[in-house]
Amino acid sequence: MKMNFKKGFTLIELLVVVAIIGILASVVLASLNTARGKGADAAVKANMDNIRPQAEIYYDSHSNSYGASDSCTTGMFADPIVAQARVQIAANAASTATIVCSSDTTGQLWAMSVSALKGVGGAWCVDNSGHVGVFTTSGATGVCA
Repeated sequence: MKMNFKKGFTLIELLVVVAIIGILASVVLASLNTARGKGADAAVKANMDNIRPQAEIYYDSHSNSYGASDSCTTGMFADPIVAQARVQIAANAASTATIVCSSDTTGQLWAMSVSALKGVGGAWCVDNSGHVGVFTTSGATGVCA
């Protein structure tokens, strides 16, 4: 009786296919991690940009003042909607991120920055003048530089 071994795949062929699938999977996972970091940064930026209209509402309803503040818990930064945005920013920022909130002593200027984003060097900053962007140097209180 003669046996026919020509049906099926050899062990080498199966190992080569498994190795190729493993390499492709690792490339896809690496790309997903990069995209996940960029998505988290976009969420931080969007939340920071949404703080500006709420700050203007606060300004109009509090005698044309943002409230003098050197922390994220007083003045306009204590407003419930701004505080909720700050919580969302902290949730999406890198674990080493620092959120800095400030306004000048007259309550006419304010700024908020987040350091150590996942994909941006420096810090991301937003202020009452309309500035939104990378913040790499220390500016005056309540101003992104």
